[in-house]
Amino acid sequence: MTAANPILLTAGMFVSLCLSCATPALAATTYPLTIENCGAQVTFSKAPERAIGLGQNSAEVLLLLGLEDKMAGTAFWPSKVLPELAEANEKVKLLTVEFPTLESMLAENPDFVAAALPSLIGPSSKVAKRADFDGLGIPTYLSPGTCGTRNDVGDEYGSRGQLWNMDLLYKEIDELSQIFDVADRGQALIESLKAREAALRASTPAGRDLSYVFWFSSPSPTADAYLGGKNGASGFIAHLLGGHSAIEAEAEWPTLGWEIIIAANPHVIVLASLDRNRWELDKPEAKIQFLETDPAVSQLDAVKNKAIVVMDGQAMNPTIRTIYGAEQVAEQLKALGLLK
Repeated sequence: MTAANPILLTAGMFVSLCLSCATPALAATTYPLTIENCGAQVTFSKAPERAIGLGQNSAEVLLLLGLEDKMAGTAFWPSKVLPELAEANEKVKLLTVEFPTLESMLAENPDFVAAALPSLIGPSSKVAKRADFDGLGIPTYLSPGTCGTRNDVGDEYGSRGQLWNMDLLYKEIDELSQIFDVADRGQALIESLKAREAALRASTPAGRDLSYVFWFSSPSPTADAYLGGKNGASGFIAHLLGGHSAIEAEAEWPTLGWEIIIAANPHVIVLASLDRNRWELDKPEAKIQFLETDPAVSQLDAVKNKAIVVMDGQAMNPTIRTIYGAEQVAEQLKALGLLK
């Protein structure tokens, strides 16, 4: 991770502390509990005891709710676990950091599967489908923030017709806390995140509407860049900080040539820091070198003005990490004098 990681730790400590704050007691969950989730009616006869966190966001939300003792395993981790969750995460079996097999999950005798992405349990998933678990009497839950994408752009990520927002994440936390009968923990976590969101909204650009490009990665310097779309988590961060995405594509992860990025000429370029090490340009240092040495790209205003910041790549997904990433970006822009 980058030098910005202390922001993650500090923010995460704040969440952990707030989970122990005094909050009004909420009613215990009444079972059977039925929840409408991404077009499916899911019924729980009791709180799960052997949950699978399928995808980093689902696993980290469960860990933030203090449910590590109710988890049978996790899988699919693009990045390392949040630092403040490392100790709890050690108590949970890691099936794989990549896509698991259905058989490997069933071997853990799960009674619940919480999935972060449609590509993990959706109708076209190569991992598993909801029907696979339904047939075995195992309830599933898909992150509400990802089931609203449209399958109209020819890739597994789809597109989004309206801007993602934290209300979808708050809905996920609330529903998972009800499922596990820990509603008090869920509301404490939501309130702490809302406070952080409100603090960021107060960090508005100093006199202008900043435009942002969020560069996730590229297979090579000559290849198209994977960027955050205008309605995804990256676009949300831009709006949260008082600006907007310079990329107009509604695709969740558009791949665009540098000539399009040059034409957009953003005020700020946000670079993803990734742990996966799949491509050389996963590294922010390699991205910066390219930006500063390419004859055409180096003429972008953001490059010439050194308005380049780095954030956790997982935070560019619509996840629990998004608010952490927004805090990273805000802190660096404040140091540059671009935010209050």
